Amino acid sequence: MRTIIHDLQEQEFAGWLGDTAQEEVTVISDSGAIRSCMGCFGCWTRTPGECVIKKDGYDNLGELFSRSDELMIISKCMYGSYSPFVLNVLNRSISYMLPYFVTDNGETHHRPRYDHQFTLSVHFYGNDITEAEQNTARTLVAANSLNLYSLGNNVYFHTSPLSIKEVLQ
Repeated sequence: MRTIIHDLQEQEFAGWLGDTAQEEVTVISDSGAIRSCMGCFGCWTRTPGECVIKKDGYDNLGELFSRSDELMIISKCMYGSYSPFVLNVLNRSISYMLPYFVTDNGETHHRPRYDHQFTLSVHFYGNDITEAEQNTARTLVAANSLNLYSLGNNVYFHTSPLSIKEVLQ
């Protein structure tokens, strides 16, 4: 299964998937319903894997990630980071990990909750992405990939959402 998180308007994203009958795809887009993570860590302690406060359709993102073979992110590049919506989705997916820590190569990370890995691909768009922003974005995605125990990551930069669509099709 492929999971796509994007910050595009519905009319911009319409028609991107074409014929996906052979592949299960879950699309996470900004419906206006997502609420911010409160940082209560209830998804770790009270109801493991599920957000305890937010019943907005985004409360099982960790479990969704655990069923994904590929996590694709399409985001406007904002100072070398994700757009606010995409960042909010990633914050709400904290339940993908356990609250316990492990030290690996001198770095501390959360332990994985699920015995599953996916590939991570991130497509940033914007017509004025500087080299410094690209470097920051690559570093961020590499850190996210490490923290999510992904099989690897790819980062792409595009001048517009339309150029992403052309590359993906």
